[in-house]
Amino acid sequence: DFGLARIVKGEEDGEANTNRVVGTYGYMPPEYAMEGLFSEKSDVYSFGVLLLEIVSGRRNSSFYNNEDSLSLVGFAWKLWLEDNIISLIDPEVWDACFESSMLRCIQIGLLCVQELPRERPNISTVVLMLISEITHLPPPGKVAFVYKQNPRQKSDPSNSNNNVTLSEVQGR
Repeated sequence: DFGLARIVKGEEDGEANTNRVVGTYGYMPPEYAMEGLFSEKSDVYSFGVLLLEIVSGRRNSSFYNNEDSLSLVGFAWKLWLEDNIISLIDPEVWDACFESSMLRCIQIGLLCVQELPRERPNISTVVLMLISEITHLPPPGKVAFVYKQNPRQKSDPSNSNNNVTLSEVQGR
């Protein structure tokens, strides 16, 4: 999923469009998944998802929060709004000595997965935020792809399979 914007030459504004959307759903930004639009900010979105996965110890592709039908990105956003973001940190990697760094990584991840591409930082800014404790981080805005369909939910009854068998009869 990374590097798509570099592979296909874009317009002057750095955006391009494709009629064929390929990639892994949970890592695609909404503008690409729904409209085929991609830019360097598409890779930033994917990186943000990876950052949230690393800190939480949960895979976005298999994460599902039963209570609210939230994706990992949506769950992180909910915890941020509730001022409970510390509970996103994987207990296996949590260490009080690194708590502020872990919280900083979550905030950077949320900045990367903001709904609008123009609201996401560019990748060089992301790198600067990761390596410099001095850089002030703005609060993240609304994130994209908050909700996810329940994987255990039964399919729509209007879309059912029938067990009709067709046989071709041939004479002797």
